[in-house]
Amino acid sequence: MHIARLDGICLNYRIDGDPSGAPVVFSNSLGTDLRLWDKVIPLLPQGLKFIRYDKRGHGLSDSPAAPYGMGTLVSDAEKLMEFLGVQNAVFVGLSIGGMIAQGLAAKRLDLIRALVLSNTGAKIGTREMWQERIDGVRAGGIEALADATMQRWFSAAFRATDEFTAWRNMLVRQPSEGYLGCCAAIAGTDFIATTSGLRLPTLGIAGSEDGSTPPDMVRETIELIPGSEFALIRDAGHLPCVEKPEEYARILSDFLTRQGHPAS
Repeated sequence: MHIARLDGICLNYRIDGDPSGAPVVFSNSLGTDLRLWDKVIPLLPQGLKFIRYDKRGHGLSDSPAAPYGMGTLVSDAEKLMEFLGVQNAVFVGLSIGGMIAQGLAAKRLDLIRALVLSNTGAKIGTREMWQERIDGVRAGGIEALADATMQRWFSAAFRATDEFTAWRNMLVRQPSEGYLGCCAAIAGTDFIATTSGLRLPTLGIAGSEDGSTPPDMVRETIELIPGSEFALIRDAGHLPCVEKPEEYARILSDFLTRQGHPAS
């Protein structure tokens, strides 16, 4: 494990692949850590540098008291990339990671040459919905909403597997303050106007069974960016990189190749 000591926060990160290769940065979803990408990274093209990290409040990173602002999460990603000397990256963000990706691309286009917005939106839910979730966790912990979350995250077929138990455990073992902090960040974010101003290659990925960010939400978000592409993974929920890693890796690999990544 590696820890980046940034301004006021320590973030856990991991680097795989070629240390001198063109960078691909991964930002994971609410309630998961960097292990989200374990099945996908070994299937991606060789010669690339794969960077993933635990956002604040998740995994092995610091978990400050809630709430967090989306600007803070974007700044964390920005500072981590600067800490690692990363520029011209393809940034892959899933769910809240996709919101971080949109905010970072708007703020620091010099750091990002292409986006992958997976199972995300420019705006996800309403303030009222997120406040209900925050109140539920305050009252009963993450366990209180785990079953409903799993229904949105995974298809019925995957929920019948042994692996499903591990993902449920990952969710309920997340620090409550980190989960609540990121809920607050999502609640306060509306990137519709911001994302509509982006001009860079973008791929949207959706799961047909996603109950958190349905395919139409993903499609509407990436259509804000001219020339964007869209891919639907059938029989997968909110985390298609977990349920369908081979298909996810193929779609992502094809996009990286079309973008000429690695860049010369």
